[in-house]
Amino acid sequence: MNMNAVLQFLDVKRDEGISADAIRAELSEVICTLGFDYFTLVRQPGPESDASDIMLAGQWPKGWPELYVKRKYAAIDPIIRYLGHSQRGYRWGEPMLAFEQDPHRNRMERMMVDARRHGLEDGYVFPVHGRRGLVGVLSVAGKAVDLTQSEISMMDALAKKAFWDILQMLDPGAYERIARPVELQMTRREMETLEYLGYGMTSNEMGATLGLSAHTVDWYMNGIQDKLQAKNRHHVVAIAFRLGLIS
Repeated sequence: MNMNAVLQFLDVKRDEGISADAIRAELSEVICTLGFDYFTLVRQPGPESDASDIMLAGQWPKGWPELYVKRKYAAIDPIIRYLGHSQRGYRWGEPMLAFEQDPHRNRMERMMVDARRHGLEDGYVFPVHGRRGLVGVLSVAGKAVDLTQSEISMMDALAKKAFWDILQMLDPGAYERIARPVELQMTRREMETLEYLGYGMTSNEMGATLGLSAHTVDWYMNGIQDKLQAKNRHHVVAIAFRLGLIS
C-alpha cells in the first residue's frame, strides 16, 4: 500500500493559525486514500472530557450509532474492550479471537453482523496514550483493507499526530493538562512499598518483607496516596500502573 499520504501528514508542521476543521479535512483525505470508508477520532471519556464532546473528527455510517446505542453494544463491544489489552493498533479480528470464550460471545457476533450490514466489513483501532494512560482512539473501517505491521505502526503515529494536533486547537486547556509530563518524586522506600502493593500484599506482609512495622508501611502508603492524589489503595495501584511506576 502507498503510505505517502500518511508520511506527508506526519511531516507537516502546522502553524498556530490552522483550524481544527482544516486538520480534520487533511485526516479524512488521508484515510480515504488508504481505502477506508469511515473513521472516527475520539477522546477517552473521563475527567478531561464528557460524552458531549468526545468526538474530534470523522463519522460512522448513517444509522449505525443509533443502532449501537439502542442495542447497548457498548457494554460488550470486543473492539473497545480490547483497548485495555493493547498498546498498539490492531485489526477487528484480533479482539474477536481474544474473546472467543467470553459469555457475551453471541452478542459480540450479532454486533459484528449488524456492523457489516451498515458497510463496516472490517477495520482497525489505534489507541492514543498519554503519560496518564489511554486518552484517545482512532478507528478506521469499511471494506477490508490489509495493512502490514509496518503500516500499522505508521497508522499508530498518524493517530497520535492527529489527536494531539486537533485537541490542541479545540481545547488548549485539556491539551495542557493531559499532555504535560508528570512531575513526581518518590523515595526508595516509597517505590519499594508501591511495588509490593502492586503484588497485592497487605501492610503486615510488606512490613515483614521490608523489615518494617505495619504502622511504618501505612505511613509510607499515606505519603504515596497524597503524592498520587489517590482516593484509596486500589486507586494508588491504578494510577501507578497508568504512570508506568509499576507493571
